[in-house]
This record gives sequence, structure tokens and C-alpha cells, in this order.
Amino acid sequence: MDIDDEERLDIINRVKRARGQLDGVLSMIEHDRSSAEVVLQMGAASTAIDRAARRLVAVSLMQCCVDADAPGAITGLELEDLLLSLA
Repeated sequence: MDIDDEERLDIINRVKRARGQLDGVLSMIEHDRSSAEVVLQMGAASTAIDRAARRLVAVSLMQCCVDADAPGAITGLELEDLLLSLA
């Protein structure tokens, strides 16, 4: 993956935030919190993962448009597959 360091850090932080939310979900389950509270946190974690994935696709799309001949650049078909996997 050949993306700008700032973009990479943003995506890493988004994934870490989601990981933190998932750790919180595990703790909530272990401490017998209500199902409603657990499901709410699961939804937040799922949204965080979705946003990180969308950001990665957006960054890849921008990179693809800017430098399509760069080593490791994503192809149009690969990008389409990524976008469809988010649907």
C-alpha cells in the first residue's frame, strides 16, 4: 500500500479507535452489561470499521487517479471490487 504517511496515520487511528470500541464491547459482555448497551457499542464499532474502510478506498482512489503507473498502484477493477465489498 503506497499512501501518504498522513493518510496512513489517519486510517491507522481509525482502526485503533474501532479496536478500542471492540475491547469495550468485550469488557461489557464480560461484566454482564445490558444487551442494549452492548449492541449500541457494537454498532459504533461497526461504523468505525466502515469509515476506516471507506477512507482507505477513497485514498486509494485518489492515488489511483494521481499516479496510476506507480508500483503497487491499485487497478480500476481492484478498486471496483473494493467498493462493491463495502456495499
